[in-house]
Amino acid sequence: MRKRNVRAAIAAALCMTVLAAGCGKKADDPVFTGDKTEAPVYQANLDAIKSSAYASVDNLDLEPGTYISVIGRASSTPYWNQVKAGVEQAATDLNTALGYSGNDKVKVLYSAPDENDNIDQQVNILDEELARYPDVIAISSADASACSVQFDLAIENGIPIVAFDSGNSYQNIQSTCKTNNIEAATTGTKNFCEKIGDSGEILLLVHDTVSDTAKEREAGIKNELAANHPNVTVTETIYLDQLDMLKKQIVAEQVGVTPEELAAAEAGEKKEETTGTGDASETIADAASNAASSSADESANETAQEVDNELSEKMQQVNDGAAKMSDEDAIQYYMEKHPDLKGCIATNETVTQLAIKTMDQLDAEKHITLVGFDAGKEQVNALKDGKVDGLIVQNPFGMGYATVVAAARTVLEIGNEAEVNTGYVWVTADNMNDDTITPFLYE
Repeated sequence: MRKRNVRAAIAAALCMTVLAAGCGKKADDPVFTGDKTEAPVYQANLDAIKSSAYASVDNLDLEPGTYISVIGRASSTPYWNQVKAGVEQAATDLNTALGYSGNDKVKVLYSAPDENDNIDQQVNILDEELARYPDVIAISSADASACSVQFDLAIENGIPIVAFDSGNSYQNIQSTCKTNNIEAATTGTKNFCEKIGDSGEILLLVHDTVSDTAKEREAGIKNELAANHPNVTVTETIYLDQLDMLKKQIVAEQVGVTPEELAAAEAGEKKEETTGTGDASETIADAASNAASSSADESANETAQEVDNELSEKMQQVNDGAAKMSDEDAIQYYMEKHPDLKGCIATNETVTQLAIKTMDQLDAEKHITLVGFDAGKEQVNALKDGKVDGLIVQNPFGMGYATVVAAARTVLEIGNEAEVNTGYVWVTADNMNDDTITPFLYE
């Protein structure tokens, strides 16, 4: 027997006899030396995750070269930067725990649309990732009902799907790592109502009409108001993905175009987009002609033509005016439309920032109470300055981390919880410097 084989045999024998002493531990496992192991700086973010199984990469014995694809809803906002940081930290921790390097590393790739919540771009990214045949895909769906065709294709090719941040209506989702949006929105609403004296008119600023996060948070707010705050009235609910249409409605009201005429014009524009025929003025002309059809004489026809021309000119004003109007201008219009407005609740990072910018340009003496979501630099500074009265702050770092763990568990087929609660905190100017809060602020 060669010398090195003798040594190997001796080593194996020793390992068997002292297994309880730790021969089976990986080379880079921590060894107890009597000193406390220093917790990572992100430990508080992991501690907020329920259950704790999703806060650790222990015992996730993935094969070398495993590929986990993570698809978010944006690539560069403060919130999504934190999600990405959590994803990348989990990947680092996984490879360290497994002792993988080089080509053996578990590959975890985060990708997302350049433009926040661009559904078409997200679908394109999903198509590209499917072509790379990852071992699992984790996705935060910008549209809860989108991508069913792609998901069917993934399942057919043995690629399981995990969701995070915003859920999906697809039936074969393995697990969803997210904030408890109903609970978070309820907490924010309770505190908001206390700040406005539990009465008055308010605006809701909701980030879209299609994602689960938006639907759940809107439901949490409105359910809490209906159940416990009868004197607080939602005077307007504004959805960010409908803001372009709202701008047209604002200008239409100013130039004298009725809602019916505007709707007819929009129908004509959609017809032109989908079929290449018809336009807004033709649709308005039809409406005008129908209104004048009771009189078939030449005078009535001339009147209809005049109405058609006048409406066409006004619609041009509507389109031009809406194109020049900023998002802040549109929100300001609705704030000023209700002079007794007490406050606003905004449902995510984007609309919270929009509300802050709008209030900066308001020429108003009274304070409008604002409660929003998330804690990027703009929100934190606004909280310090008293422009924001409270923030429901999620745990995007922990969410990204838990998503990678859920994806790894899916690949290993060791079971997943249907929903993993990644936590949130209620933050005000009074508690924002507390040790329990600062780990969740990512300015």
